Amino acid sequence: MKKIILSLSLLFVLTISFSQRSESGYAIGDIAENFNLLNVSGHMVSLDDYKDSKGFVIVFTCNHCPYSVMYEDRLIDLHKTSAAKGYPVIAINPNDPAVQPKDSYDEMKQRHSDKGFPFTYLFDEGQKVFPKFGATKTPHVFILDGQRKVRYIGAIDDNARDESAVTQNYVLDAIAAIENGKEPAITKTKAIGCSIKVQK
Repeated sequence: MKKIILSLSLLFVLTISFSQRSESGYAIGDIAENFNLLNVSGHMVSLDDYKDSKGFVIVFTCNHCPYSVMYEDRLIDLHKTSAAKGYPVIAINPNDPAVQPKDSYDEMKQRHSDKGFPFTYLFDEGQKVFPKFGATKTPHVFILDGQRKVRYIGAIDDNARDESAVTQNYVLDAIAAIENGKEPAITKTKAIGCSIKVQK
């Protein structure tokens, strides 16, 4: 009886530990899993499709969040700069459209068309990918290197509300460091944005 209780206790502790790890998502140095998500083009896209990339700028974002909207033009510029260096932006909408209809797949396609996004815009249907990363906000950035190792997590830059007042571009600084074979000086910052919308 004691052995059964001990075994059940150990199983409970391991389950709680695993649950906490899963909820916290990736940490710096972790290797990100591949994913396969629906693009606004109607095609499925995975990290394996980017044969020539040196890494990725994964951005969890959406249509409706004011912070995401404030960063749209910056994301366009960021992609043009980072993709030229081998680090394309991959935007992922993590929100449940049943909670926020403005973030439906059809609305994503319309937003992509209206803004002329040059980057991939994927739908996390079933909300299976964002928890693995540990994304909590829109926008929330994860930089992966060529081995898909997580090298930076957090905000795009240090001023969400005023692009002209930005003094640090965390993403571009991190990519520059990685390109030089160094660790980014700043590997983690606080993501500023809206909470990810999930069913309660």
